[in-house]
Amino acid sequence: MRDSFAIAMAVLVTTALLGGVAGTAAGAQPTISTDGPTAGAGPAVGAVGATGTGVGPAQTDDACGFPVEVTDATGETITLNERPDRITTLNPSAAQTLWELGEQDRVVGVSQFAFYLDGAEERANVSAEFGASVERVVDTEPDLVLAPNSSAADVEPLREQGLTVYHFAAATDIDDIAEKTETIGRLVGACEAAAETNEEMYDAVDAAENRTADVDRPAALYPLGGGYVAANNTFIDAIMNAGGVDNVAAEYEAYPQLSDEVILESNPELILVTDPEAPILEQEPYASTTAGAEGNYVVMNVNYLNQPAPRSVIESTTTLSNAVVELQANGSESTDGADDGSADDGSADDGSAEDGDSSDGGDTSEGGDTTDDGSSSDGGDGSEGDGSTGNTGDSAPGFGVVAAALALLATGLLARRD
Repeated sequence: MRDSFAIAMAVLVTTALLGGVAGTAAGAQPTISTDGPTAGAGPAVGAVGATGTGVGPAQTDDACGFPVEVTDATGETITLNERPDRITTLNPSAAQTLWELGEQDRVVGVSQFAFYLDGAEERANVSAEFGASVERVVDTEPDLVLAPNSSAADVEPLREQGLTVYHFAAATDIDDIAEKTETIGRLVGACEAAAETNEEMYDAVDAAENRTADVDRPAALYPLGGGYVAANNTFIDAIMNAGGVDNVAAEYEAYPQLSDEVILESNPELILVTDPEAPILEQEPYASTTAGAEGNYVVMNVNYLNQPAPRSVIESTTTLSNAVVELQANGSESTDGADDGSADDGSADDGSAEDGDSSDGGDTSEGGDTTDDGSSSDGGDGSEGDGSTGNTGDSAPGFGVVAAALALLATGLLARRD
């Protein structure tokens, strides 16, 4: 019985009622210096864990002065002599973060995958068929361009046009997302808002971990399509862990392509999907897993699950942890023959991320930022790993890698992640 559909819907409604809230990434760690009143890269963010995470004192925007120098993932030192008034984002996760910080009025250009954000369609669309359009970005006359790890090929051409471009490394866990948020806050002069946003994100993670502390952790899988899955060393894996499930693909790295045999052997009890109809559960090899046989799945919002940004973490960990609790409760009731309850609909927006975040990936739906914000199609945040740990298939290099992006794009998954 498809108790997961009911579970998914109920969880989505719960998440909608809760509302939205508004690192050490691979590569060079951002260094920030300023000639303003106080130097600093922002609040100190502790490591997340089951026992909770500490966030340092919120830094006031008075200590977020200009000029400021920041070294990005390419090793380039970016200098901003004054607060940027025109900001263009090449990935949806950076746009999502700016919206979360309340700085959307300064955003003049976004990728098509950020159009799910309120008012984003009023900004210039800087997307090209693959990546960003240099011409469109230049036309926005930005003071600052924020580029995801997956947009490495776009960075130099934009710099050659005289633009100031900050290039992010891939975010592979929640602390990386916090660091990215902190960095964006510093670049735009919104350090206090960034600190508050990170604190809210870590509070949501703690709440999700506490919510599932006394329930059994189901073995879960997030299929991206075409055999690709979200594995270890990705921000999606971190969300799955915080949400109360054990990722059956955790022995692999990044976004590998697994064979049907390996997926059957891993036998997930719960499948994460981004399409409310969950057609993937009717397809092999997923139909022959415990999740497929019992109809256990949870519908995740494609934009949030695939874009490495604070709201994504808050919404995704809340949705998933509620689903885990519901799944266990419904499992017990079904043994008594009780109605498994219907779920409310809440279909997840598939929104397309664009920012180069990988597309979203997920399920058979499109993703967005996934890899990264690294994200794959957009770049997702998924780390760029080669994913070869004895995996049975080609490993997707990660959302930031062109080959992986093309592979995911071919399966309709790449548009949503970063």
